[in-house]
Amino acid sequence: MPYVDRQNRICGFLDIEENENSGKFLRRYFILDTKEGSLVWYMDNPQNLPKGAEHVGSLKLSYISKVSDATKLRPKAEFCFVINAGMRKFYLQANDQQDLVEWVNVLNNATKITVPKSGDGQPSAEMPQEVLGSMKQISYKTEIIGGVPIITATQEQGDGGQNGADRGGPRKAHSQLPYFLGRGVQDQALIKAGYCVKQGALMKNWKRRYFLLEENAVSYFKSDLEREPLRVIPLKEVHKVQECKQSDLMQRDNLFEVVTSSRTFYIQSDSPEEMHSWIKAISGAIVAQRGPGRSAASVGRSQNRRLTLVLKERTTSPCFAQIFFYYIQCLLCSLLL
Repeated sequence: MPYVDRQNRICGFLDIEENENSGKFLRRYFILDTKEGSLVWYMDNPQNLPKGAEHVGSLKLSYISKVSDATKLRPKAEFCFVINAGMRKFYLQANDQQDLVEWVNVLNNATKITVPKSGDGQPSAEMPQEVLGSMKQISYKTEIIGGVPIITATQEQGDGGQNGADRGGPRKAHSQLPYFLGRGVQDQALIKAGYCVKQGALMKNWKRRYFLLEENAVSYFKSDLEREPLRVIPLKEVHKVQECKQSDLMQRDNLFEVVTSSRTFYIQSDSPEEMHSWIKAISGAIVAQRGPGRSAASVGRSQNRRLTLVLKERTTSPCFAQIFFYYIQCLLCSLLL
């Protein structure tokens, strides 16, 4: 979903057709800057790129004449919309229907163009709704179906809004399953999967990694094509998962932290919705593993109490007392002799 960054720009990931009519779409990070009057896209979030990295494409908002749903024009490209800019058409793919609707709305609103009604070639006489307001009024629910999280829009307030149910079916996450699980038998223990950016332990650099959340651990890979994880974080070692309070110092949007006894992992999601989804999913998996109200510290204290009770029972048992008394007798005899 598009979100507003610290500079009040609308940002998010989309797939853009490399060349018109080529049918090849590439994943890019888009920034809609109404103050500068431009739409630019990068290889990745600029926060993850070297300082001073240039954008790979740009478009002046004044050149845009119309933005509309292109599902019928490109039936093989799901959640596709088109930006008409002079003699050129830019075809883009959103992550789901709700993402498509919001991007069409924000682009049309930025260029002061009314959104055409569905099935009507003429533009609507009504101005589009305030985009930022509509984005804040959408709520979602997450369901685990067959080990895969499905996120659907539950309600949306306002007169001109649309939701993911308009085209039927639940919201589909982009690149949800890793390559090796998608081709083989899907692991039923898989709870959530997707790309995030994490901070390195030593160099403190930020790299994009593919994360898998299973019922007992969080692991991350170099990409969704890899079979062996770079690291596995057992959930029993996780003390808490929360939105990062140092995000302002790190100048990172959508940042959350996974705190373990040995290290704090700083992870950045692509949007606020994804960040909260990861926090909720990991926290839910921890609760399911340990039981309600039990943290890693409480589990450790409980184990220590059980060990203390066992030792106490052993030291106070009759068998131990008899052995101890016999040992004292032998010691006294050896001293007398």
